[in-house]
Amino acid sequence: MNDFALIGPILAAMFAAATPLLFAALGELVVEKSGVLNLGVEGMMLVGAVCGFAVTIQTGSAVTGFLVAALAGAATASLFAVLTLFLLANQVATGLALTLFGVGLSALIGQGFVGIPLEGLPKLYIPGLTDLPVVGQALFGQDIMVYLAIAAVPLVHLFLYRTRAGLVLRAVGENHTAAHALGYKVLRIRFLAVLFGGAMAGLGGAFLSMDYTPMWAENMTSGRGWIALALVVFATWKPVRAMLGAWLFGGVTILQLHVQGLGIDVPSQLLSMLPYLATVLVLVLISRDIARIRLNAPACLGKLFHPDA
Repeated sequence: MNDFALIGPILAAMFAAATPLLFAALGELVVEKSGVLNLGVEGMMLVGAVCGFAVTIQTGSAVTGFLVAALAGAATASLFAVLTLFLLANQVATGLALTLFGVGLSALIGQGFVGIPLEGLPKLYIPGLTDLPVVGQALFGQDIMVYLAIAAVPLVHLFLYRTRAGLVLRAVGENHTAAHALGYKVLRIRFLAVLFGGAMAGLGGAFLSMDYTPMWAENMTSGRGWIALALVVFATWKPVRAMLGAWLFGGVTILQLHVQGLGIDVPSQLLSMLPYLATVLVLVLISRDIARIRLNAPACLGKLFHPDA
């Protein structure tokens, strides 16, 4: 019975752990749909985390903190956009440099805020629903940012697949030459997509520092930006799959915290590796499936996988 009672808190913790991944992955999904690859998600999350935390400490307003975090993430992403879209710098190298820049900048800004505690966001409480066994706390006892991240999934899906703007963005990503020939401003569309991705990464980082572990510590994202990048590939660039993948990786993250509590003798270092091992495993499985499809594809589909043939 005691083990059964643990399911509710574990599910609630899983949704919370998945939230920063979901914010960052949705933002990067839109960026990649526009035909841009930004590997600087980790750096943007860190900048958003420290800026949101610092502003919340100074003003006492979590709303202002999250808004500033989104703006800080977008501002950091704008550096990437200018370098890659207008100055034609290599996207991979610039994204990696942006991550290093974000790590250093966040450490500099956060020097005076290390170890300062912050009260997390209030949890939702609905009488009769939050107290439901197993699912009550998980579904009806989260804070507003968890629900905003989940709400962003259908909104991004509707934007990409049910609006003209989303159609144009996908057209730019799939064939920018044709989109430009039709009169669409390719650079402007990609620039706005990159800004959106930065803002979402900033929100994901701010959730970490202002709610999930409400305090600032250097490099506190601990690789979540890289997991978000892998999550986009895992989701095959579909928002709903990104949400399911975020829950999966969130569950793996929480698993490492509960395994030892259940009395299972596993080295703590191995448990800390679980989310990253799961990421590598998923990418290997995806690559294997793609390779199998290529081998089994009939000749008439060869152009889909080998367009230069």
